Amino acid sequence: MTIIVIVYNDAGRLARAVQSALDQSLAEVEIVIVDDASTDATPRVAERLAAARPDRVRVVTLPENSGGCGRPRNVGMDHANGRYVMFLDSDDTLDPHACRNLVTAAEETGADLVSGRCVRVQPEREQSWYPSLYRESRVLTSISDEPDLLYDTLSTNKCYRREFLDREDLRFVDRLHYEDLLFSAQAYAGARKIAIIPHRVYNWIVVPRGETLSITHRRSELRNFADRLEIHRRIDATFRLRGATDLIKHKNVKFLNHDLLLYLRELGSRDREYRETFLDLAQAYLETMDTAVFEECNPMMGVAAYLIVQGDLRAAMAAADHAPRKGSAPTLSISPVERDGRIYWSGAYLSTEVGRRILDVTDLGIHSAPLGTLTLGGRLTEARQAGRELLLTGDFVNPLGRIDAGTELAGKLEIRDRRRKGRAFRVPVTLWHDGERIGWRAGFTPGRAIRPIGLVDQTWGLWLRVDAGDETVGVRVTSPWTAHEDITVPVRPRLTRVVGDHLEAYVADSGELAFRIVGRRFPARTVLPLLRGLARTDLGVKVWRFLVHAEKMLVKRLTGRATKIAVFNRVLVRLPVKKGTVVFESHLGAQYSDNPKYIYRELRERGTPHQAIWSYSTSKQGFPAEATLVRRGSWAYFHALARAEYWVDNQGFPTGLTKRRQTTYLQTWHGSAYKRMGFDEPSVKQSTWAEHVRRRLMAGRFDHFLVRSEHDVRTLATGLGVTSPMMRVGYPRNDRLVNGGDPEETAALRESLGLADDTRTVVLYAPTFRADENDRPTRRFAAPFDLERFAREFGDSHVLLVRSHYLSTAVVPPGLRGTVIDVSGVHDVTPLLLLADALITDYSSVMFDYALRDRPVILYTPDLDEYVLRRGTYFDLAEHAPGPVIRDEEGLFAILADLDRVHRDHAERRHRFVERFGEYDTGTAAKAIVERFFSGGPRG
Repeated sequence: MTIIVIVYNDAGRLARAVQSALDQSLAEVEIVIVDDASTDATPRVAERLAAARPDRVRVVTLPENSGGCGRPRNVGMDHANGRYVMFLDSDDTLDPHACRNLVTAAEETGADLVSGRCVRVQPEREQSWYPSLYRESRVLTSISDEPDLLYDTLSTNKCYRREFLDREDLRFVDRLHYEDLLFSAQAYAGARKIAIIPHRVYNWIVVPRGETLSITHRRSELRNFADRLEIHRRIDATFRLRGATDLIKHKNVKFLNHDLLLYLRELGSRDREYRETFLDLAQAYLETMDTAVFEECNPMMGVAAYLIVQGDLRAAMAAADHAPRKGSAPTLSISPVERDGRIYWSGAYLSTEVGRRILDVTDLGIHSAPLGTLTLGGRLTEARQAGRELLLTGDFVNPLGRIDAGTELAGKLEIRDRRRKGRAFRVPVTLWHDGERIGWRAGFTPGRAIRPIGLVDQTWGLWLRVDAGDETVGVRVTSPWTAHEDITVPVRPRLTRVVGDHLEAYVADSGELAFRIVGRRFPARTVLPLLRGLARTDLGVKVWRFLVHAEKMLVKRLTGRATKIAVFNRVLVRLPVKKGTVVFESHLGAQYSDNPKYIYRELRERGTPHQAIWSYSTSKQGFPAEATLVRRGSWAYFHALARAEYWVDNQGFPTGLTKRRQTTYLQTWHGSAYKRMGFDEPSVKQSTWAEHVRRRLMAGRFDHFLVRSEHDVRTLATGLGVTSPMMRVGYPRNDRLVNGGDPEETAALRESLGLADDTRTVVLYAPTFRADENDRPTRRFAAPFDLERFAREFGDSHVLLVRSHYLSTAVVPPGLRGTVIDVSGVHDVTPLLLLADALITDYSSVMFDYALRDRPVILYTPDLDEYVLRRGTYFDLAEHAPGPVIRDEEGLFAILADLDRVHRDHAERRHRFVERFGEYDTGTAAKAIVERFFSGGPRG
């Protein structure tokens, strides 16, 4: 095995790289150092390493610098003696067993090329490079067997059979950056066998704060982008020559999803000349692609590519901003348009069918998603420094005019630590409606408003947190040009001014206006460069990691969930119980709804003196203003639970909390069971002993458990492991279904939905959630039947209300408004059940509730066999269902055409269903509960 180490002006790190090669557990390894005409101490370091191990280390020095990595690697191959070759950069290292694992795989499989796992090593964390490709050992006979390998274009985490390199005449291209991409593509295409191993092979050490960035981090140089495009053209030619046109398409999808995205997201920090040249280069290359590629990649990157071809770089940049981001929400920085009932990213290029398909972003749900779930894009329009004060003015997008001109606005400017989440300083802002955008202004003294630590928090970005009516939305503030970089304001870090004395404005690669700590005066002017120089050494990286880890651990200990639970169990439970306090929670704080809501309302209607505290998870919108509201998981939340006389919820308060004896826990649950629950679920049966114990402890805290039938006792209660007394009173939420509800509330709901004078039949579609392959709820809900067909065939006679499960989000095209209405934002399903003339559901427990109304229930279950097999059920749906069980769209639409007949033909089934599954729902549940627990007022 020959390891070729290439180096240029890297005297400080070369020895570390070479030592990682010398420390290989495979004994027969030679190292060829190729010095690309370094001008620092690198040649002396290389010669010293060779002199120390002349049997294993050789040095080759190029007469002049090549300007890239290609020629040094080629020279290294010319001097290599090993049967296998691999490459190592001087700023990286190899895993101690890299060579042994790679060579063993090559010998056992006969592979020309063996690829192992690369790990990006950053000061704060480590992250595997495309880990999904390296989950298990595999042998491929062609790159076509696993085209996703084209995402891993590194040449350094692989070993190559020398015979293979010579047979294919494989060499790196010279004087072009990104030579790895072409070399790897050619190697993949030429290899007769490719072996994949899951072992860690290569440590890609990333230090982006260094003065000399790696080529990967030099995206601000236009030559960098031009070279990347030329490399991709040559890859296209390689695949075309081999007749692998399918690989060209796959590679182009990768180019849009990865390569183009990187550059577009950083264009916000580039000047006008750079952007214009970038557009010319990108446009010329993208015009060579089949537009089918634009429809196969990430939808937003397909939009971006299409807009670049049209010459609209601004809208393309906005599309890249809205592409999915790991760890953060996508940013909506322009307002889409509505045309013919669909939502398009831009209205300027809709004259062709291709343009309409690619630019159609209706399924993103921008028009209907709760405003608080969006991150909006804002821009800084003016920045002025007045002495020590900073005056900032800007605006942000108002998508589709969703923030009405009459909406009351309030908010704060947040100066956030750019490297760690959660740390921010806040100052007030003034907001106003400004045509199609929202304007804002802030004035503050940074030296007073911002107190950074000084070492672990050296860069800060600007965000807005805006309250628009009852909803709160985040706004990322960008600076379109670099005109604000001359602003410098004094600051006093907590570690004193030795580590910095000013904040200097700059535009980050992401386009955000940001500030970094600098030293303008003594001693910071002297000390800070020394500290940053130290941070780039091995010792400095270790110190940095220690500081960041220590801070994270401290923050976690002070604010983490485990700490709060420990404090709850050891300290807060010693506080006296506050008599008359009741903590209510529905669906983990997601809603003001269900059984807890109707117990609360009964308390309010009776005027009892109890103090009601409601838990909310994200937004206060929809929760009762007269109650005390606490955010779930906050210190206030745990304090309220510790002192409460009653806990009332329908799912479960946090695991690990020990309920005190003086607190009564009333668990109402949220529905009868068709699908198997708790310990009866196949996945739970196969879970760990610790998980079983956790579930037993959760159920062991219940003092009372509500049931609406003996079916609940036999199935739901047993499955959840409930041992507390059963309250056979029915569900409070169903009292109104039995008693007919409040006509005024129903009329108000009809009016809010635009149905005040509408005489059409109201059909409610309310399915349960669906899970992905990892058994997690899917976030995006798509109706399993054609909504547009429903509108065409039934729009004159029916209205369809679509209510997704609270764990999912529904998207209804705006063109269907008035006929298909998304009511997922309505917290409580009970008023919708009172409004509906018929129900379509699948396996949701809402079937048990709506049957009480004695109106048509349709079970639409196209995936019934799969669902029963995966989840398991307590009874045969076809045998006991309160209405027809339909498996296909044709059958569903035929049933909808004659709901009167459904009502007549299935009346007896509905009655038997209610007798079996709702025997205790008599309309008096809330009254019975309040009289039993709360009628005498606070105890004691």
